[in-house]
Amino acid sequence: MLERTIHLELVHRIEFTRDLFSPVNSVLSDVVSKSGSSESSKFIVFVDGGVVGGKQNLLREIESWFNAKDGELELVDSPFVLPGAEACKNDWSLIPEIWEKMNRNSIDRHSYVLAIGGGAFLDMVGFAASTAHRGVRLVRVPTTSLSQGDGGVGVKNGINYFGKKNWVGSFSVPFAVINDFAFLESLDDTSRRAGIIEAIKVALVRNKKFFVEIEKLSDRLFKLEQAALEYVIQRSAEEHVDHISTSGDPYELGSARPLDFGHWVAHKLEQISAFRIGHGEAVAVGLAVDLIYSKRVGIISKDDCDRILNLIRSTGFNIYDPELSRIEAGRSVILQGLEEFREHLGGILTITLVPEIGRKIEVNDMDETEILASIDELSSYNNAQVC
Repeated sequence: MLERTIHLELVHRIEFTRDLFSPVNSVLSDVVSKSGSSESSKFIVFVDGGVVGGKQNLLREIESWFNAKDGELELVDSPFVLPGAEACKNDWSLIPEIWEKMNRNSIDRHSYVLAIGGGAFLDMVGFAASTAHRGVRLVRVPTTSLSQGDGGVGVKNGINYFGKKNWVGSFSVPFAVINDFAFLESLDDTSRRAGIIEAIKVALVRNKKFFVEIEKLSDRLFKLEQAALEYVIQRSAEEHVDHISTSGDPYELGSARPLDFGHWVAHKLEQISAFRIGHGEAVAVGLAVDLIYSKRVGIISKDDCDRILNLIRSTGFNIYDPELSRIEAGRSVILQGLEEFREHLGGILTITLVPEIGRKIEVNDMDETEILASIDELSSYNNAQVC
C-alpha cells in the first residue's frame, strides 16, 4: 500500500468595501493582482436578478468599470442576470445554463467567475464554477447581510435536490470574497436584519466578548442602524472565516458542525414552510429550540438561556413559528429534521449545543420528548417574557 499526505496551501481572501464598481474603487483589480499573472484576466459575471431590481444602474456600472480596465481585466460578455433567492437552488437547469455560457466564452481555469448576489445565488453559481473544468476561480460579491457575514464567506457550494437542502454540492475556497456594504442599503428590513442572527450564533459557539458587543449594540441593531450593522457583519465574517481556517476540518470530513448550531431545526423549518420562513428567521427559531432544550436537560443555566433569548428578541427576531408544531400522520414533522441532518452530516448524529455563552459541546443524541416539550414551552410564552 502507498500512503502519502497531500498538503494544499490555500488563501482565503475577504475584502470589505463600499461601491465596488465606482470608477475610483480598485479593490477587485487589487485582488486579482494577487494571482501573480501578468496577462489580462478574463471575467464572466453572473448577477442575482433580485439585486438588479434593487440597483437599477448596477449592470451599467459593472460594464463601465471593466471598460476602464481594458487590457488589465477583460469582461467577456455583458453580465448575465439569473434568478436568485432559494428558488434558484431548486432549479437544476440553471447549472448547465451557466456551464453553457462559460463554455461559449472560453472560460478556463485561469479565468474568473464573478458572482454577485445573495447566499442562495452564490451557492448555485459557486457549484457551477467549481465543477466546470474541475474548478474555475470564483470571486463572490455577497449582497445580503446573511451572505456577507456567513454563507458567502464560507467554502461551500450547493443546490437542493430530492427536496433536501444542499444535497448536491462541493467544497472549494473562493479566490476572493468582496463584501460591499452599499448593497445592504437596498435591502428590505427583514433581509438586512437576517445576518444579525448568524452573528449571534457564531458568538455563542466561539466568542463571548463578541456576544457582549452585540448586546451593547442591540438597540441600534433593532433599528438597523447602518454603522452598527456593518460592524457586526464584518465581525461575524471574521469569526466564521477564523473557524474555517483553524478548525482543522474546513471541508467537514468529520461529523461536528459548530457553525450549524440551531440549523437542524432551521433547515427543516424552511423546507416545510415552502421557504415562506427565511433562513435568518428560521435560524432564530432553531437557536431558541436548542437553547430551551439545553435548559430543560441541564446543559445551560436558566440565566444564560434568558440572556441569549432576550438578545435574539431584542434584535428583532421571533423565537417561535407555528410550523414548529405541525403534525402529520400523528408525528411531529420538525423531528424529521434530526435524521435529515444526520444524513447530511454523515456518520453519527452530532448536534452542537452551548453550555455557556462562547463555548460549545457536541451531543450525539437528543431526547425527542424533551424537544417536543421545548417547542411547547416556546409556543406558550412566545408573546411573553422568555424562559
